[in-house]
Amino acid sequence: MRSIAIVRGVPDSFADALVIGETPTIDVDRAREQHAVYTEFLAANGYELTMLESDEALPDCPFVEDTAVILDTVAVLTRPGAEARRGEVRAMAGALEALMPTRNITRPGTLDGGDVLRLGRTVYVGLSARTNRDGINQLAGIAAQGGLETVAVPVGDVLHLKSAVARLDEETVLLAPSCVDRNLFSGYRIIEKVPEEAHLASVLTLGNGSMAATTTAPQTLDRLRHSGYDPVLVDSSEFQAADGGLTCLSVLIDSP
Repeated sequence: MRSIAIVRGVPDSFADALVIGETPTIDVDRAREQHAVYTEFLAANGYELTMLESDEALPDCPFVEDTAVILDTVAVLTRPGAEARRGEVRAMAGALEALMPTRNITRPGTLDGGDVLRLGRTVYVGLSARTNRDGINQLAGIAAQGGLETVAVPVGDVLHLKSAVARLDEETVLLAPSCVDRNLFSGYRIIEKVPEEAHLASVLTLGNGSMAATTTAPQTLDRLRHSGYDPVLVDSSEFQAADGGLTCLSVLIDSP
């Protein structure tokens, strides 16, 4: 099995992406430049890129993570919490159905992939503004068929669980304690985000252990380096302006 990264182009309408709070000014051309660097990082680490076409009717479509969750040999197609984003799932379904069996989250469940954090044999799922209890229960039923345990995590002050907690390796997470109960992750080594960078620090750890980190959280980056990590800096400021992080821009299927 090869390692595949599914990504999606940036439409002109990305300037109108959904955000929490005040609408930012997004430079779409710069976002495309940043997206190109991001995909180059993935390709340089052995991922075969599948680029889905952008869709002007779907401003948030570059945030492909929210449309699917990979659970080993099955892909779960989500039902995003924002109704305006549900049309994004169609293109992802077409890509994944050619690769593996798929399952679907159905109404009244809602689930955003950005709320799903896999650590070993445990699937942590954010109970958030975009993911409800029914969606979590549906995902838990699918995960249990593969021998995975699911843990619901109430999330506050951020859009998704992965905005608050990021996997650094199988034993370590980067966590914003103001957004989740850190006791739910007491079995892991925890590196805390610097409080004022809680919304800025984002990392993406690949299957081969390589790591990318945002350029907008220098103090948290120092903590990572002092803890033995050496991430590649990837500027994603235009996507962060739309409440996105580094994990949001890809669905990764890693070879065993």
